[in-house]
Amino acid sequence: MPNYSSIGCCYNLLSEEGFENDRIQYGFPVSCGVRSVSLSLGKSSRDLACQSAERWKSLGKDAGLHNFELHAFRAAFQMVLHKYLPEVGTSPSIERQGKALRRKRQRKIIESELRAEETDPSGVRLDMDTLFNKYSLFEKFCQSGLFRLGLKPSNDMSFHDIWKEVEPYVNLTGVYWSLRAAFRPVLETLILLDRLLFLQEQGGKPEAVMLPIFDPAISPRNVAIIARKLDAGVAS
Repeated sequence: MPNYSSIGCCYNLLSEEGFENDRIQYGFPVSCGVRSVSLSLGKSSRDLACQSAERWKSLGKDAGLHNFELHAFRAAFQMVLHKYLPEVGTSPSIERQGKALRRKRQRKIIESELRAEETDPSGVRLDMDTLFNKYSLFEKFCQSGLFRLGLKPSNDMSFHDIWKEVEPYVNLTGVYWSLRAAFRPVLETLILLDRLLFLQEQGGKPEAVMLPIFDPAISPRNVAIIARKLDAGVAS
């Protein structure tokens, strides 16, 4: 076994037992120990293992709240697809559009706060809801999502009806997402420990450790697995 280092990424793309050229292919689990207990995560858990609550700490209050609203937009847009276009389902391109919209909104928030400071001598900040109409933003989100799918809204498609159904629960999105994200470190640790155990199962008495080497706010996948082969007590 040669010297080895690995940093995890994109756990959502891992396979959980598949076949290629008549051989079993594993993304998780890879170790005999974890396979022996038939542990399975599923796509939802692997998606969650990629999340980064640490990055939320770098956001201001308003930007953080708007970040949670985008999760509500995604869920509501999924309801649009389910109701009006059930044959379409979802697409990775729809999921990624949230990041671009979030950055755009954050810039607008900062610019609006600066204007408020310049025009309001009392220093009282304007309420963000007066600056951004949530339904209007949701409608733009849906239009953008449909465009990415190469579709146009039909006459019977009512974004407003979907938003009315979702709106009472929007403020709960942040609470739910925060509680859900609390499980992220546990899930990622399972994946990393499986890989560490795999290395420790190899012959040649390898020495393998896990070390955090990045700031998780900058790079959420900050844990490296480092291994080296030991030969008669001497590291190679």
